Amino acid sequence: MTRPGRPAGPTSDTEAVVLTAALDLLLSEGPAALTAQRLFQVTGVSRSTIYRHWPTPAAVLAALIDVAPIPAGAPTGDLAKDLHNEVDRLCDRLRDRPVGAFLQALVVAAATDLRHRYVSDLLAPFHQVLRAAGVPDDEREDGVAMIASPLLLDALLLDRTAARDRAHRIVDTFTESRSQQ
Repeated sequence: MTRPGRPAGPTSDTEAVVLTAALDLLLSEGPAALTAQRLFQVTGVSRSTIYRHWPTPAAVLAALIDVAPIPAGAPTGDLAKDLHNEVDRLCDRLRDRPVGAFLQALVVAAATDLRHRYVSDLLAPFHQVLRAAGVPDDEREDGVAMIASPLLLDALLLDRTAARDRAHRIVDTFTESRSQQ
């Protein structure tokens, strides 16, 4: 709860400084570094301000998710092409250090609700493509899982580059099975 005369949220400059530092700390030192003390040390923003706006490391992670939305591509109407485009976008995002490291930090921090939220954001473009193509909900869930799960497995658990070619083969198999229905 804020006191009278206090702003409800941090100024945009303060938020940018703290969250930029938080991402840097996360990437260099891991999720354990997301403490008010450590953020104060690297930013100079008072601990009380940090505690007031981000009282826990999970709150810092949630704020980082909020400022890093994943833009959805515009479906073209060609299901196979749109899914292939989304595979490439997800593979590129998983290859980029911030996204892969952030996902790993969410796993390490055991921030289950945040991990689900972030992974849902990563998968949303696939859902959008399949929804736009008129794929029913149950088939959409199965299709997204078939396509994206191997990519997430590679990036998170096996610590290797996402297998783009495998994901493209899965897209081809999925779209071919849909066209035969």
